[in-house]
Amino acid sequence: MTQNGNGNGYNGRYTAGQFIEAMRGTGGIISALAEKVGCAWNTARDAIDRWPTVNQAWRNERAVVTDLAQRNVIKAIKDADLPTSKWWLQLMDDQFVPREKREISTDGDVTIRVVYGTDGKAEGTA
Repeated sequence: MTQNGNGNGYNGRYTAGQFIEAMRGTGGIISALAEKVGCAWNTARDAIDRWPTVNQAWRNERAVVTDLAQRNVIKAIKDADLPTSKWWLQLMDDQFVPREKREISTDGDVTIRVVYGTDGKAEGTA
């Protein structure tokens, strides 16, 4: 996409429509959007901040990528991918808290507070 140069839109060079049209397929990556429009990164970022319609198109494009990532994770879990399944449980299940041994060495006194879960209760202090 090229600059229209006719004095319409943001900074006299770009329109919201140009950014909205160029948004598809960028994944919401601003540098990809700027490249498709033919502008600087900060100009694309400014367009997202300036025009609500461009901002909505940007958020929609990012949501598409998030949906794809979620679909991949769910597919991996359905395919019995154990590391992905463990990761999902650690992230999404408040009852699943892995107990891992951590060794720390220091030359001075250190207080370590270990907190598990979302209730903020400390399970142990060293």
